[in-house]
Amino acid sequence: MFTIEQIKEAHAKVKSGADFPNYIQDLIILGVKGYDTFVNDGHTEYYGVNNYTVASDEKYNLIPISSTVNKELFIELLVKHQHGETDYMTFCNHCGQCGIAKWRVDIIEMTCIYFDLGGNEILIEKIPG
Repeated sequence: MFTIEQIKEAHAKVKSGADFPNYIQDLIILGVKGYDTFVNDGHTEYYGVNNYTVASDEKYNLIPISSTVNKELFIELLVKHQHGETDYMTFCNHCGQCGIAKWRVDIIEMTCIYFDLGGNEILIEKIPG
């Protein structure tokens, strides 16, 4: 089974959203099936086979999450991040401002789903392979 330390090593290679596909490949090798990242404090819950889970600690000071979702602005900011124009903390702050509370990466389905505070799916995108 994988450890938070192994995941941190893989994540250390990520400098921008443009590095995300390679990060997913590293997680597949480790046996990670998916994970949820919580925008408010940056902690992530990773899951694997047989209900195996590990969670990271909080990564930063609390980010407020807007109760109003701005999907159009979020998509615009997400595209900029994926093109390497913003760093991770900027992206997390943009998520909060746009009402995105968490995202779920499903490595089996190769999707990333963004959720609001109520757990509603706001955007589903396919992860490039």
